[in-house]
Amino acid sequence: MKEIIAVVRINMMNQTKKALSDAGVDAYFVREAQGRGKGFANPKVLEGVDSGYEEAAAVLGEKGKLYPKRVVTVVVEDDKVDAVVQAIITPNQTGRPGDGKIFVMPVADSVRVRTGETGETAII
Repeated sequence: MKEIIAVVRINMMNQTKKALSDAGVDAYFVREAQGRGKGFANPKVLEGVDSGYEEAAAVLGEKGKLYPKRVVTVVVEDDKVDAVVQAIITPNQTGRPGDGKIFVMPVADSVRVRTGETGETAII
């Protein structure tokens, strides 16, 4: 089993939900989040801010702010990972900074609380 965590734009959630459904994924979690990528601010300006230069902070302005995002978490069987990752990429890939990130991690086990089922049986 793998856990897929995707950070996507808020305005892409409806398309992302449809793509996941089309890929056969109906169970997932979505959380509100705020964040930013490394490419939105000049590193030299950030160094100036860290050093306490007020001018650098003024130049930074809105570029250092956090942007609202959605974090989608899906746990799937190993053989579905590629399809789910592609399902998330397809509606979210615009070619511009801020398209998001996807992380894939192993899951040791899962337990369905209602029935006590474990392993892959608990997620299907």
